[in-house]
Amino acid sequence: MQFNVREVEYASDALAVSLPQLRAPSVASNASVGNRMQESIPAHLPAAPAHIRAGRRMMDSHGRTILDLRISITDRCNFRCVYCMEPDVQFQPRENLLTPSEIIRMASVAQSLGVRKIRLTGGEPTLHPQLTEIISGIRAATDVEIAMISNGSLLTREKLRSWKRAGLDRMTISIDSVRPDRFARVTRSTLMPEAVIAGIEMCVAEGLTPLKLNAVLVRGQNHDEAVELARLARRFGVEMRFIEYMPLDSARAWDRSLMVTAQETRRTIEAVFALTPTNTDDRHSTARTYVFADGAPGRIGFIAPVSNPFCGACSRLRLTADGNVRPCLFSATEWSAMKLLRKGASDSELANFFIDVTWTKLAGHNIASPEFVQPARPMSAVGG
Repeated sequence: MQFNVREVEYASDALAVSLPQLRAPSVASNASVGNRMQESIPAHLPAAPAHIRAGRRMMDSHGRTILDLRISITDRCNFRCVYCMEPDVQFQPRENLLTPSEIIRMASVAQSLGVRKIRLTGGEPTLHPQLTEIISGIRAATDVEIAMISNGSLLTREKLRSWKRAGLDRMTISIDSVRPDRFARVTRSTLMPEAVIAGIEMCVAEGLTPLKLNAVLVRGQNHDEAVELARLARRFGVEMRFIEYMPLDSARAWDRSLMVTAQETRRTIEAVFALTPTNTDDRHSTARTYVFADGAPGRIGFIAPVSNPFCGACSRLRLTADGNVRPCLFSATEWSAMKLLRKGASDSELANFFIDVTWTKLAGHNIASPEFVQPARPMSAVGG
């Protein structure tokens, strides 16, 4: 299913964001959808041990420290990618989402606890009408690296310059196909991959680097495009990363047989371009990276959360657009920061909240286990 859409509205708001092609489903009250998709939010968050709180760092019971906070600033998107969001997904009313000031405050508290990088995610964050305000507010309140992940379809030089002036350091762009028919099928949009490729060129030109590109290969959809996508790394001198298909789709149709492993993708690329490991990856990095043996510019990265989990070195926490903190992308439990924010909690109380939530972080996601249960909320609702 494809749809021609011109704008995505923020419910209960006169603001609308212009889009080149797609119109989102109605975002009027979606209480039934919200209740159905909501994760378990316990009423009481147990406190972390006193010595952990006293350390003023977010450390879990497995010895991992949180250094990266991924903040979903909107659940809206102008794509309906097959591995993420079905066409009939409804969005939350705006009053259920964090305001820019609340996002900025949570970012500031997180930095005080040792976070050194914040990634703005969605949905599609470039749809947020106050994105520049959010970036500039985080920059004024912190000195963290500010990155943003986008599908790249709505970028302009003017917007990129504005965001960079506001404090954005770098971009990551998702592109799952370079073939128009495949791109349309995967994204369920009427846009062409050339629009995203133009966005890549603009990010490089504006210095929002090091630029990373993400692709999810799904068997029967785009699994045979690894080499074509790898050529983008060589063309633009950027890092092309291949992410294994994960059970985070709103259709709950994930099937392991459709997943293309990182090992298979690497073999496919190396049949054309010999690769050499960089051996410089940070231990907290999700990707294992390689350079081209022939000296061509660019790098290739492989992210293998299913076939080769990296949970043991995880340094990430996620804040959803509706104000919940998730210890893991695959968490079945999340904790409401929104309630604290709107009850007038102090920064110290918010800091303790972050510390306590981190302490609940599990050792791993257990996708390989027969007991694994896919999270109720899809990627689009919780942010990548």
